Parts: sequence; C-alpha cells; structure tokens
Amino acid sequence: MATVFTTYTPGDRLRDIIDDNSLLLLVISRFSIPFGFGDSTVAEVCRENGVDCATFLAVANLVCGKTVPDAHISLSSLTGYLKKAHTYFLDFNLPQIRKKLIEAVNTADVTDVTFLIIKYFDDYAIEVRRHMEYENEVLFAYIKKLLEGEIDESFDLDSYSSTHTDMADKLNELKEIIIGHYRRSGNDILNSFLYDIINCQGDLISHCMVENRLLVPAVREMEQNVRVRHLESAAEALPPAEARAAAVTDENLSDREKEVIVCVAKGMSNKEIADALCISVNTVTTHRRNIAHRLQIHSQSGLTIFAIIHRLIDIKDIRLR
Repeated sequence: MATVFTTYTPGDRLRDIIDDNSLLLLVISRFSIPFGFGDSTVAEVCRENGVDCATFLAVANLVCGKTVPDAHISLSSLTGYLKKAHTYFLDFNLPQIRKKLIEAVNTADVTDVTFLIIKYFDDYAIEVRRHMEYENEVLFAYIKKLLEGEIDESFDLDSYSSTHTDMADKLNELKEIIIGHYRRSGNDILNSFLYDIINCQGDLISHCMVENRLLVPAVREMEQNVRVRHLESAAEALPPAEARAAAVTDENLSDREKEVIVCVAKGMSNKEIADALCISVNTVTTHRRNIAHRLQIHSQSGLTIFAIIHRLIDIKDIRLR
C-alpha cells in the first residue's frame, strides 16, 4: 500500500514522495538534484547536493498541496530554484509548446485566424519573458545585495508583490478560444498542445505561489534583519551629543513621553499617535518638541535607536522602511 503523505519530511525517501506526486520531478530538477539517488532520504539527497533541506521541503509541500511546515527559507537556495524555473519556462517549455502549436495548425487549413492564434501565443511568450527577466535582473539582484548586507532603497518589495501575477490567465484564455471556438477535428497534435498549455498554466500558478508565499516573506525577513543590523551599527557610531542623549536614563521621561517615543519608533505619524494615545495632534507635537529638546535627538531614526537602547521597544515591533 502506498504511503499517504500529509506533509513531506526530511526522513522520507525522495523516490517515495516522487511516487506520491510526479510534480516533484520538476522541483528536483530546479534544485539541480540529479537522478540516481536510490533509497536516500530527502535530507541525505539535499545534503549531498548542497541544497537547503528546509527550503526544498517548503517548495515541495507547497507545490504538491501538502501542509507547509514553518521553516527558515534559504534565499540563496530559493533564488537558485526560481532562476532554474525561469530558464525552463523561457528556453524549453514555451518554445516546445510553440513548436507543437505550429505543427498543429500546419495540419489544418491556414487562415487568418491561424496566424492570429500564433501571434497571440508569441505575444504572450514575450510578456512572460519580460516578467521573468525583470525578476532575474532586478529582484534577484536586490536579494543578492541583501545577502551581502546591503539594501537598495530604489527597489520597493511592496510594489513588486502587489502587482505580481502568475501569468497564467492568457494561457487559459487561449485554451478557451481553441476549445470553444476553433473548430478542428481529428487533430491529435492540437490536443497535445492543449494538454501542454494546461500543464504549463498549472506550473506557472505553482511558481507564482512559491514566489508569493515563500520568497516575498523571506525577503521581508531579510530586509528586517539587515535594517536592524544597520540600526545597531548606527547606535554604536552615534555622535558624542547624541550618544550622551542616548545615555540618559529613561527616568528623565514621563510615561506619556515614552509612549510617544515608542509610537515614533514604530513609524507612526502624529495623527496615528494621537489616535492611538487618545490625545490631540497638538499634544503629540508638544510632546515631540519636549522630547527633542530634552534628548537632543530630533529624527525618527535617532529616537528609534534611543528606544532600542533603553528597551522601550522590541526591534521586531519597528516598522522599518
């Protein structure tokens, strides 16, 4: 009896989970894992091939619709996987599908509609290439800098994630046009083409899920970590005046002033602070003026450092931008 998996784990044999779901053939290829792994477990195969096991399992479980365990994602392993996926789509999958489409329509009467269908597919392939090359050249370059401890402020992860799509809608549209309106019979190659674009559509949706549910949160976490390290370095390198101000014990501040400082460190506006503390905006402005005069710290970043040093706020609660 075949094993029923609710989630794949490091101790499972890799060949068993492939038997459970053949989509894992694409996953192992994109992690550059060669065949010939015998009865080795997932952990053993990943270790042998230099693949982060937690990242592999997160992708494998997500793609196959299993329960995805909480795990630290390796951005280097995941971006390697995604780059390989892009190469597969752009250099192999879409060109092979196009080749099959040309062969399929050549067996039918060539009409203006035939050329329009080919053009539709070609325009779609160009759109996919533009999308994936942007990720290769911009998003992955940004991640590379993050891994080196730098943040490129010209890249906005929120903008990327809010406009990121799976690119599968137009394939579905093409499928619907052909099935519903392109009247051809007895064309096995055209049937095979439709089967291929249905599979490609599912693959693109899974690919987008990996980016949205695994990559984007991992990048956010890395951004947070890098910004925290920058804040800590800035705190150590404070100018003498600010350093003396940061050394002021928090007994010099009223409870309300401490609350205001915490809100500022969280990145809240004066209006947001007023609403949160149930005071007027003018009162918030007065508190901030008094705090700046007392501490000789005027900027949000400076007050954030002060709040961290004096344990008024946990770094995790800071809205880092």
